[in-house]
Amino acid sequence: MIYDVIIIGAGPAGMTSAIYTKRSGLNVLVIEQGMPGGQAATTHAIENYPGFKEPISGPDLMLNFFEQMMSFGVEMVTKRVEKINISEPVKEVVTSDATYQAKALILASGAQPRLLGAEGEGKYRGKGVSYCATCDGFFFKDKDVVVVGGGDSALEESLYLSKICKSVTIIHRRETFRGAKILQDRVYAAENITVMMDYMVEEIAGTEDKVTALQIKHVNTEEASSLATDGVFIFVGYLPNADYIVPENGLLQDGLGYIGTDETLMTDQPGVFVAGDLRVKTLRQVTTAVGDGALVNVAVERYLSEVN
Repeated sequence: MIYDVIIIGAGPAGMTSAIYTKRSGLNVLVIEQGMPGGQAATTHAIENYPGFKEPISGPDLMLNFFEQMMSFGVEMVTKRVEKINISEPVKEVVTSDATYQAKALILASGAQPRLLGAEGEGKYRGKGVSYCATCDGFFFKDKDVVVVGGGDSALEESLYLSKICKSVTIIHRRETFRGAKILQDRVYAAENITVMMDYMVEEIAGTEDKVTALQIKHVNTEEASSLATDGVFIFVGYLPNADYIVPENGLLQDGLGYIGTDETLMTDQPGVFVAGDLRVKTLRQVTTAVGDGALVNVAVERYLSEVN
């Protein structure tokens, strides 16, 4: 069977793309390797998505997306994409146990948390090192934790953890936060949040099965010290989920692996489109992902009308 369009990824961009393309009468398949929702589904509270006077949790918002998508009869399979073949008019998406074909592809596989790169990070992942406060915060109830980062995600998750944990210490390697002013104000107003600017984490240490301390260093003075903690949550940016894309695919990438598109969201390869966090863009939010999902539908329809 040859689909009209295959969408790789079921985050906000992928699910919006699926809703729009299915409503346009196209034969659509969504391939997602995990739970639908992407990074948004791991966010404690989203308060800048239009239509909700009160903050809505990321999991709840993404469940709404998913239920709406499935109500239109979108076909979805849960599999990991290993590679894509896009040199021919009919594109191929290869998973571990099947190959799917489509006339057009929408790559909406998003991004994943960037690793800190500190010694011990891999050893203690799942044993005190986490990249998702919503997922793992409960395990640190009434304990002392550290958050590493200075953007919106780090500040939002610090505020979430402050309601669960005994104390939260934010470590940021710069002298100012990059996150929104309203989040900074809330962080500084929280009684159990401590901020440590101009510090970097060099090592995550502990026993065999849990984190007990961080070895940190001041960026300017290079003074080293130890900070006791029960866990560390890392929010230092994201990297594109693009391991299934190889140079032979011919897709134009920036230095980090994000995919370039024209204003219609089509890549330099005809019939291959990108929506959401995977593409080169200046802002990665749920709202911009949804906008991509709507916009790409117009371009896909136009492309299919030309090749059919």
